[in-house]
Amino acid sequence: MKIVGDSEHFHQPYDKDDDYESRADAKREIAIYQELGKKLTLLSKSQIEKLNLDEIVYDNVLKAKTIKINTEAYRRHLQYIGKLMRYVDIEELQLAMKNVLNQNSNESAKTNVADKTRDQLLNDGDPAIQALIEKHPTLDRQKLRQFVRQTKKELTKNADISLSKTAKELSKYLRNEISE
Repeated sequence: MKIVGDSEHFHQPYDKDDDYESRADAKREIAIYQELGKKLTLLSKSQIEKLNLDEIVYDNVLKAKTIKINTEAYRRHLQYIGKLMRYVDIEELQLAMKNVLNQNSNESAKTNVADKTRDQLLNDGDPAIQALIEKHPTLDRQKLRQFVRQTKKELTKNADISLSKTAKELSKYLRNEISE
């Protein structure tokens, strides 16, 4: 009996084809598109609007938000979004998503800094205002003093700072004016 080694019999026609894509590779690629589509559906509407998506993709991502999760309809719709994603530049979209998510974390950081600064101004009064103005000369001293005075007045009536309208205005003013 003759042992067949590396004969033509064992080579498949696609072994010499550079454009051949196996079914497993195709399925992996489809899974990537579907996963990206699923990540899109988890974003808020304002975040999705910032991505400048194709109109069809945009409409279907918003439609997916109206479908009950963990249903067959939702799964099929995610598959459809994955199919639509094949015609989108994936690298560009992933970069845009990263930028949108990073913007949100930057906004959260600014809000935290503004709230801490507000609390410091309320606790320390004029010395804290003076230190803040030395650090940020563009701030309006009179406006800060008015905000602090009004917030303290509101806090005597209600001890919860989250309910104080002026405290929110002070935080917003600080967040907009302090650019660090």
